[in-house]
Amino acid sequence: MPIAHIIGLGRSGNAAARLLKREGWQVTVSDRNNNPNLQQQAEQLISEGIEVKLGYSLELDSPELPKLIVVSPGVPWDAAILIRARELGIEAIGEMELAWRYLRNIPWVAITGTNGKTTTTALIAAIFQAAGLNAPACGNIGFAACELALAETPPDWVIAEISSYQIESSASVAPRIGVWTTFTPDHLSRHKTLENYFNIKAHLLAQSEQQIFNGNDPYLQNNAPSRFPNAYWTNVKGKAELINGKGAYIEDGWVIFDEEKIVPANALKMVGDHNQQNLLMAVAAACLAGIEKDAIAKAIDNFPGVPHRLEHICTWQGIDFINDSKATNYDAAEVGLNAVSAPAILIAGGEAKAGDDTGWMSMIQAKTAAVLLIGDAANAFAKRLDEIGYTRYEIVETMERAIPKSAELAKQYHAKVVLLSPACASFDQYKSFEERGNHFRRICEATFQ
Repeated sequence: MPIAHIIGLGRSGNAAARLLKREGWQVTVSDRNNNPNLQQQAEQLISEGIEVKLGYSLELDSPELPKLIVVSPGVPWDAAILIRARELGIEAIGEMELAWRYLRNIPWVAITGTNGKTTTTALIAAIFQAAGLNAPACGNIGFAACELALAETPPDWVIAEISSYQIESSASVAPRIGVWTTFTPDHLSRHKTLENYFNIKAHLLAQSEQQIFNGNDPYLQNNAPSRFPNAYWTNVKGKAELINGKGAYIEDGWVIFDEEKIVPANALKMVGDHNQQNLLMAVAAACLAGIEKDAIAKAIDNFPGVPHRLEHICTWQGIDFINDSKATNYDAAEVGLNAVSAPAILIAGGEAKAGDDTGWMSMIQAKTAAVLLIGDAANAFAKRLDEIGYTRYEIVETMERAIPKSAELAKQYHAKVVLLSPACASFDQYKSFEERGNHFRRICEATFQ
């Protein structure tokens, strides 16, 4: 019986373990952490005949080495243990690659990008499902990809949101349709250079039979056309701006693909110009997959948006409280601020990332009446605001203090919006951006409803 070792519990690790167990592997799962949540997951896997080691990091020093190592997205691809595994001839792959090996006969739509990929993925899945297809979203949202491989009924399409981390460890994934939403500096602490980050994402598109690019993204405009001469492009500014002359664009209030009016451009009930770009990419993917116009229109008309991305939580005394916790970098936070009405009260901060904050700082000056700073980045952000001459900020440290203070400031400055858009990862105070957004929601609902 071949031996497999899976690094990292959680949804993807658990699904990979069950899939390999089903396929006749002797499976061990390890996680360097140990907490009640992981213990509960471990108990379930152990009851299914899968060995689990918590508080343990894999060492390749025993005589009985694994034939296969499967890693979760959070494990750096150049981690010492993976380098050692490759030296020993042990295959190391990501959970997405494992799923691909069992789902490669099913067509995939794969969506990547720095920002916009979650909304675009969710919208594409909604359109395919409105057409009566079994097309679940997986990867960074929805199911783990291996959960789809475990399903009794295989999907008609796989709609996968794939991060750069997952692409690195999934070299053979070859989608029917690849979608690239945006490209700005992010994850450079892991990928080191912008060129390396770009090339990782470009690999997924190069593997795709058909490619769709956001033609309103400056970096993609300048760097992708020569590399992908047959790609489809999108543009919110009309056909005249469409790279290659083929793709989806907005003209006279309509989304148009291949000279055919598909859906009114205002059909998507989500704020922000960036969501018009997401709409175009989703429509282009649906049209390339042969989805009928009626299904596209129905899905878009009923699409509620994505939790934690410009999600309306409540309205109190004419003030909208908006959860944009998924804005974990400067560019996403800039987009979030640009999408709401001015003046706004901004709640920002968390675990800061490397990147260029110039555009975000300019948007703060243009759109906010005041800024409340939380988390580890609060002092650094305060210093940056001082540098640009912005003084209407306050360090409040926690969400519990930020929300009542934001309501007070909104009344003082006649602001119509309180926006949580952190421009930071969440790991200083929360396990995930979802937990941070849910905390924002709970406090708002307890305070204002």
